[in-house]
Amino acid sequence: MGLKVIYIFSHDSIGLGEDGPTHQPIEHLAHLRAIPNLNVLRPADTIETLECWEIALKNNNTPSVIVLSRQKLPFITEELNKKNMCNHGAYEIRKNEPNPEITLIASGSEVQIAIETFNKLKELNINSKVVSMPCQELFDKQPKDYKEKILGKNSIKISIEAGSVFGWEKYVGQKGSSVGMNSFGKSAPIKDLYNHFNITSDKVVKLAKKMLGK
Repeated sequence: MGLKVIYIFSHDSIGLGEDGPTHQPIEHLAHLRAIPNLNVLRPADTIETLECWEIALKNNNTPSVIVLSRQKLPFITEELNKKNMCNHGAYEIRKNEPNPEITLIASGSEVQIAIETFNKLKELNINSKVVSMPCQELFDKQPKDYKEKILGKNSIKISIEAGSVFGWEKYVGQKGSSVGMNSFGKSAPIKDLYNHFNITSDKVVKLAKKMLGK
């Protein structure tokens, strides 16, 4: 039996604003994802956390990092699935039309922001879908047709993550956009920080409308 190496991180984004700007991990997800042969798992709720833990336990050849939020997160999983959906690295969690105009891609705590955006776009008669991407490394190993299906071959893509936007360009493409951090954080309550850095559903809706020319 191979040796299992599992690391647990509990500070995952600028949501630690009350701890001061020097304690906000803006770059560590990008750093971890740059390490070869390492699965970086950032779950969005309790179900995804359990699925990521199962992946880490069963994988003897690849060390894993599970990156958790310190904030209370709502369930994003609408119904239980016998399959471990995180095994695919990314999967659809909300969709209202077969051919959405916008694909919202997020990880961890920002999946909830993507869901809020999805609901607001629906009210504006803009078709979209939400993709939870807890593990880029596992997603990159999927077949081409699966990746195109999940990301939406013809849709405009927006990624949402409260950390460095570095690395998301390979998923959103040249016509897409990444909502996240291009600077260090600040010291403030989480809601104030997300508003200051435009990591909110209202800001993403505004961006989506602009990208669609609406």
